[in-house]
Amino acid sequence: MSEQTIKATLSDAVDQVLSLVKQQGAQADVIANASESLSLKADQGDLSEHKVTAGQVIGVRVVKGDQVATSYSESLDSDSLASMVNAALTNAGFTKADPDQQIRAEEQQIDQQDPSLLQADNTPIEDKIALALALEQEVVSQPRATGAPYNGYSEQTQYQLLANTLGTRCYHSERSFSCYTAALLNHDGKQAMHLGASVSRRFADLDLAHATQLAYQTADALLEGGPVKTGSYPVIFEHDCLSELLGAFGSCFSGDAAKRGTNPWREKVGKPVADSALTITDVARLDGGMRIKAFDSEGFATADTPLIENGVLVGFLHNSATAQYFGVSHTANAGRSPKGGLDVTSRHDVIAAGKHSDADVHAGEYLELVSLQGVHSGANAISGDFSFGASGFVCRDGKRVRPVRGITVAGNFYTMLNEIEAIGNTVLPNYDGAFFAPRIRFARLSIAGE
Repeated sequence: MSEQTIKATLSDAVDQVLSLVKQQGAQADVIANASESLSLKADQGDLSEHKVTAGQVIGVRVVKGDQVATSYSESLDSDSLASMVNAALTNAGFTKADPDQQIRAEEQQIDQQDPSLLQADNTPIEDKIALALALEQEVVSQPRATGAPYNGYSEQTQYQLLANTLGTRCYHSERSFSCYTAALLNHDGKQAMHLGASVSRRFADLDLAHATQLAYQTADALLEGGPVKTGSYPVIFEHDCLSELLGAFGSCFSGDAAKRGTNPWREKVGKPVADSALTITDVARLDGGMRIKAFDSEGFATADTPLIENGVLVGFLHNSATAQYFGVSHTANAGRSPKGGLDVTSRHDVIAAGKHSDADVHAGEYLELVSLQGVHSGANAISGDFSFGASGFVCRDGKRVRPVRGITVAGNFYTMLNEIEAIGNTVLPNYDGAFFAPRIRFARLSIAGE
């Protein structure tokens, strides 16, 4: 089905919903999604999964007076749409009043049909199957590998139409490709596993060699690892680990969490919260970014949102409701899926480059952590305390000296941000193009080992 046909189908459904809402004297916004996806997995040299799916879902957020409710449907036929609207209007009569949540995006017209986000793909299916099989084969062919228990290829094409009763109409489409593999090693009673992945906008840009080599070489390097002595160590987190850590405490940037009273930085806007060298921005669009979108989930045009500048908390991510509550401007960071209610969301978390050279960041002895276990279960977003299982390497002057496993890294996230020894001068992305940062060396974290 062509993009124009899909867009027209979504448009017809959205128009029906808005008409039904208006007939009932209410306001609403509607999000309609359509998607197509392919998933391939290999197991012992054969294709174990070849799944092609297509789906659609539409969701309405109804505002009647000060009461708000949502409902959704996975069918776009007229009866289903009518039932969805009736359910939302009925539910609104039983919800708690929320005067801050209104339909506010007026006459926003954004049509993001960006060729760089939805690139044509004429790759034969045979090539995609060959890649899925090669992911496993490249790992198991290595000398000490005993298997690749997790591996696969996937692609997804997404279309979204957002509209409301105030004349806003926004459209977005994109396509992405990804592959991943995990290398499992067993040797002399020891076992190690590590994951490698690649994400891109084009099939041809997937880096199979990077994914397989990262998985195998890291697992191989960690295999003989053991704990270090319990104590305090300088730590550098590998990019994906640092992204995980920041994500576990992401509520400190949430206007919604601040409104609910669960954001520990609620009273700290305009005050120092981190080392003066640290600057963090929520960026709407940048080269290599995989979360580019021209509008948020209310229909407002997206833009960059400063969060921390030179250690000072500038503000939070806001949708129109949280902005209304705090009496500030919204930041076009509304988040909502067709099946959910209004929230806030980030796009690309970007930590600005610092002034330290690579040699400065990696000078002397430190721990490089390349794998964390139990990140979200081991983090208290309000107190900032965390404790995770970890693996990595003892390093000296940028070189790995010995592997480390069976340790626990613990500390306080908010304290850690104030104890930064060095921030590198080169910004790099993590594997999925959602987090961009330089290498950061934290002065001291507690390591429980032997």
